[in-house]
Amino acid sequence: MNNGLKRWLKPKKIIMKNLQKRAYLIIAIIMVFGFLWSFYGLFYAQIIKGDFFKTKAQTQQLSDTTITAERGKIYDRNMTVLAQSATAWKVSLNAEGFSKLPKDVQETVFTNLESILGLSRETLEEKASYSSYNSVSLKTKIEKDVKDKLNEFLKGTFKNADGKTQSYNSIVMIDEDVKRYYPYSTLASQIIGFTGTDNSGLSGLESYYNTELTGVDGRVISARANSSTAQDIDYKSVYEAKQGTSLVLTIDETIQRYLENALADCYETSKCKSCYGIVMDVKTGGILAMSTQADYDLNDPYSVLDERTLENLAKIENEEERKTATQEAMYSQWNNKAITDMYEPGSVFKVITMAAGLEENAVKYDETFNCTGNITIADRLYYCHNHSGHGTETLTQGLMNSCNPYFITIGQRLGVDTFNKYFEAFGFTEKTGIDLPGEVSPKKGITYFDKDTMTSVNLASSSFGQSFQVSAIQMLTAINAVANDGKLMQPYIVSKTLDNSGNVVSQTTPTVKRQVISESTAEKILASMEETSKDGTARNSYVSGYHVAGKTGTSDKLNNYGQYIASFAGCAPSNDPEISIIIVVDEPQGATGGGAVAAPVAAEVIENTLTYLNLERQYNDSEKALLDIKVPNVIENDVSQASSQLSDEGFSVKVIGEGGTVVSQMPAYGQYIPQGGIVVLYTDKTSKKSKTTVPDFTNMSVTEANDAAIESGINIKVAGNSISSTGLQAYRQSIPAGSEIEYGSTITVYFRTTTGVDDH
Repeated sequence: MNNGLKRWLKPKKIIMKNLQKRAYLIIAIIMVFGFLWSFYGLFYAQIIKGDFFKTKAQTQQLSDTTITAERGKIYDRNMTVLAQSATAWKVSLNAEGFSKLPKDVQETVFTNLESILGLSRETLEEKASYSSYNSVSLKTKIEKDVKDKLNEFLKGTFKNADGKTQSYNSIVMIDEDVKRYYPYSTLASQIIGFTGTDNSGLSGLESYYNTELTGVDGRVISARANSSTAQDIDYKSVYEAKQGTSLVLTIDETIQRYLENALADCYETSKCKSCYGIVMDVKTGGILAMSTQADYDLNDPYSVLDERTLENLAKIENEEERKTATQEAMYSQWNNKAITDMYEPGSVFKVITMAAGLEENAVKYDETFNCTGNITIADRLYYCHNHSGHGTETLTQGLMNSCNPYFITIGQRLGVDTFNKYFEAFGFTEKTGIDLPGEVSPKKGITYFDKDTMTSVNLASSSFGQSFQVSAIQMLTAINAVANDGKLMQPYIVSKTLDNSGNVVSQTTPTVKRQVISESTAEKILASMEETSKDGTARNSYVSGYHVAGKTGTSDKLNNYGQYIASFAGCAPSNDPEISIIIVVDEPQGATGGGAVAAPVAAEVIENTLTYLNLERQYNDSEKALLDIKVPNVIENDVSQASSQLSDEGFSVKVIGEGGTVVSQMPAYGQYIPQGGIVVLYTDKTSKKSKTTVPDFTNMSVTEANDAAIESGINIKVAGNSISSTGLQAYRQSIPAGSEIEYGSTITVYFRTTTGVDDH
């Protein structure tokens, strides 16, 4: 090879070697870069995004479903269930599986869920958009009929994207849930309260005792392998839910119903803004009943129930204004005004002034006072409701007459410091501490006078219950202290709590907060209050055979001139009190006095309650003369003999039929009817039970009502102060006028007087 060729070949070899080196270098760089990139990918996936991908994998393979725990039950004191949780169901969507379905199958699922669950397409599409989740909640607390209907659809199958047959229940799942039920709907609604969609209490006892009532949720954890289909479960673990603690209340369902019915009638007849009341166990301070009218349905708390309110809302033309007013009405119906609202107590407070006066010897029990119709304190002239004056009266008569000058005089004798000592001792400067949410807090200088700046004029108006405010629970707790030998009790509403096996977890012990007045002072006041109920301004609270002690009040509303608060507070039987009661009527129309409006409500509740509690009546001679008498048995007797016997015993008689022998009678043997009442005799078995029309007894006297009843062939039971000498008029009857009832039936007619009940 010549030198030229060698010179030409040598560079070529060098170039090739250089190219190889470069190639190896590039390959090495690529391999290193690839390794580093892979390492970074692993680092990113496992370290930086480890939790994310771990959660995503678990979401795809694990299902963690909550089993909602049942809340504890709420019972009345006789173990009647007032609130309970029951099985319901919740529906969820496997959004991940749904996203892989053919469009026509998705449409079928949407259409059926819209129809069965009542959900909108927009809601369903929004839920389905969470396509990385295999369990998205669609609806909770569905009822059995809805669950059954949905199950019928879920039994069906479809072809998935791979052409395989798949069940709808792999896409839509149904699990057990719980729902809160209130068997008596409106009963004790403001006391019990209700729960939200998350099963937490939002008002009433459901809210106050939410922690105790709430149980411990359970869980169902299931898993499937990557190769499994959506409906194949490889692992499942169940952790059972634990029911919450149950409450046993001091509330008595029967007494609660008596109070609610009486208040509902008052709300309807007086056209008041609202009315509310409380019944308390004197010895313990336990609340037997508490209600505000108008109320609401616990099973549907977001709907306004009161017809009068609905009529007023319908009159609002502006949609936004109507919406706002509806919301305000909804919130208002949840309000337990007996503990959340303050009002001017009026003349009911004279009992407290009397107690302080007697305890401090500022007035003697047998002391007389000359009421001239007015009294001047500093530069202020105060009038008695009887402007001409009551003349000379004892302390008891002063309470019976609700004499303002007498009690202003007692207040002035007490002085600011001593008056305020008892004002505080009776509990008016603090919350009562009842175990319910929302109790209003008194504020010194705002709801009541600051002792340090209180004037003689302030003292004068306070002495007869004006110019300051209290809550109904405060006022009743104070009156209850008088009924309870001077001991102020801690009011409460939950007597004990139970676990899910019925074992007692905790028990409430009745608590005496303090001795406010002596037993002897309390005894004197009760005697005066009994006279007030028998023949004073509270005479409409009188109940034959039961010794009712009470005081009425009528107060001007401080912030609403021309409107009044009518009230009554008292206890029974006064010789050994079992129950105390307060009734408050806010802005009654027509008759506005506590004696005319609130006292009759109290009488109805007291009579029904004491009868229910099996307290024996103790009649005086005047009452005995008016007692109902027992109907004898005259069946199978000769008609003429039966008629003569009944007439001789003071009954009226009506004979129906052509037979000569009595085959049946109405009222039946053993029933009690008023003296002079009618007994209907049927003389043949073919005679149909005859009907008669109930008359309208409104505004009739007792005598007129009895005559009208006899003429119609029915009997009436007189409810109210039947021994009152003047002014009794019927204002309500248990069966509406115009109704058809059987001859001889008995209906209750309620009487009240407007004479001698003015206390304002």
